[in-house]
Amino acid sequence: MGRPKALLPFGGKPLIAHIVRSLKGIFGDVVVVASPDQALPSLPVTLVRDEVAYQGPVSGIYHGLSAAEGSVSFVGSCDMPFLNITLINYLVAQIPEHDVVVPYWNGRYQPLFAVYRNHLAVLLRGQLERGELRPVTLLERVRTRVVDEGEVRRFDPEGLSFLNMNTPADYEAALQRWRELPAAEEIASTSLICCTVELLGVARLRAKTKTVALELPPHASLADVFQALSEKVPDLVGSVLAPAGDRLVDGQACNINGQNFVRDMAHRVNSGDRIFIVSADAGG
Repeated sequence: MGRPKALLPFGGKPLIAHIVRSLKGIFGDVVVVASPDQALPSLPVTLVRDEVAYQGPVSGIYHGLSAAEGSVSFVGSCDMPFLNITLINYLVAQIPEHDVVVPYWNGRYQPLFAVYRNHLAVLLRGQLERGELRPVTLLERVRTRVVDEGEVRRFDPEGLSFLNMNTPADYEAALQRWRELPAAEEIASTSLICCTVELLGVARLRAKTKTVALELPPHASLADVFQALSEKVPDLVGSVLAPAGDRLVDGQACNINGQNFVRDMAHRVNSGDRIFIVSADAGG
């Protein structure tokens, strides 16, 4: 490109800020991985830096997963300006039974527009130590869900999500394309949030299923999760969910991403969250 891609002006702001703004619409925690001495604008993110420069995307993914909160992360690169939030949410929704969810587009895997379990950082560290710098090496070793072109086209018919910029001509073409999509940021800010509820104990017996995938409006709260769950699995109302459907009954507890038990119904939910419902006396 001849100059830092992350700082290219795009949509009235540096490209990296444009991408962060889009992702902040659906993820509460955004991590930016930079090279050891890379200059970046002030961003509302967790900033981490590669320990060793020039190790490629495997190093970037490793450092990002190591620094991220929760159990699942979406990984993207700084030169893909057309993030399709609906497609990202779809990828996140496919992760429950897998370790990686990766699109396959134009004859290639797209590991820099994919969803990973954060515990894979240890495997990526091993790859770095062995000098295995191709991200697809990881895909062959874990439970990988490949999203084929037909699935991608349902959300992104032209595959703009995978359009990156490597030359000044690419950059100019992307700017022109952006001008033709004036509503792009508005679309991103109004996309649905995808999360998964995992049922344990009484909840699983009543629902007769282990997991329930939910699509929620932007800025959804835990109360919205329970309301959507009551509509999708009405058998839970009364025994697990309160009659109004907006909270748990006494004796049931909620844990988010296996980390914290949450009682505040106004707690904001993010795409990729795993919400566990368990009997309060079962280890909570």
